[in-house]
Amino acid sequence: MLKNVVLLAVPGVAPFEFGVVCEVFGIDRSDMGGPGFDFTIATADPGPVRTSLGFDMIIEHGLEAAAVADLVALPAHAIEPIDERYLEVIRAAEARGAWVLSVCSGAFALAQAGILDGRTATTHWMHTDRLAAQFPGVAVDPDVLFVEDRKVVTSAGTAAGIDAALHIVRKELGAAVANVVARRMVIPPQRDGGQSQYIQAPISEVCADSFAIVAEWMLENLAENLTIEQLARKALMSSRTFARRFRADMGTTPAAWLNRQRIIRAQNMLESTNNGLETIAQSTGFGTAAVMRHHFLKVLQTTPNAYRRTFGERLAG
Repeated sequence: MLKNVVLLAVPGVAPFEFGVVCEVFGIDRSDMGGPGFDFTIATADPGPVRTSLGFDMIIEHGLEAAAVADLVALPAHAIEPIDERYLEVIRAAEARGAWVLSVCSGAFALAQAGILDGRTATTHWMHTDRLAAQFPGVAVDPDVLFVEDRKVVTSAGTAAGIDAALHIVRKELGAAVANVVARRMVIPPQRDGGQSQYIQAPISEVCADSFAIVAEWMLENLAENLTIEQLARKALMSSRTFARRFRADMGTTPAAWLNRQRIIRAQNMLESTNNGLETIAQSTGFGTAAVMRHHFLKVLQTTPNAYRRTFGERLAG
């Protein structure tokens, strides 16, 4: 189980992405039913570490703290070769089967360490071409918010690091625990869509508030067979306009968004209730257990029964 988390502070580290990892893993949320990690910030030479914005952070712990980490995280930093000592920590973590997480340009350090060879990875959309050219052994996916490939997780820019970090929490501790962290941070527990949402597109004229109202209504009626026509009427739009503007505003199609929310609701029910699979499938809008199983396998690569065995028992314990 994920317990010990070490965040690497390299010279030139970006403060925001550094803070993202601190926010997800560095705050004890056990009083709210969330996680409490053994969280350590480590650097090669303890003392002042200069950030990308020109101020220093005082880091007390050396890299030996990472020797037993369940997760080693590397935030964004200046894209240039980094000290071999950090690369050794990254290689050792991957070799022993620990999680390794990079945020934004942190993927370049993982690639420099050699652990992305033969893996799929991503980084900020501005740097994906450079990553692919500089490290041809890496399969760079420029269109996603984050990628997990055998416990190595790389994320796109800034907020995508939150998505990636919550993904690890969800995989290790379950959806309910990840939702506690997300609620505390006042962010959605899972976002759909990819980096294409952010690549030099015209600003949408849609008012986000209108879709917030529709999205809330969709969540309240997940068990129903919701159609584009119904949702469009709720938003006072034509079906075509609604579908187009929903995708522009929410980053995904109405059907994909609904499906994701139904999976999240089903995950919560599998963790927190003893309801049968057919009951859960009906109350979340999947209709039948077989359909719900299909979507779990497609999205989560596991079955509802297996998910319940993993996370239901863990919560009960």
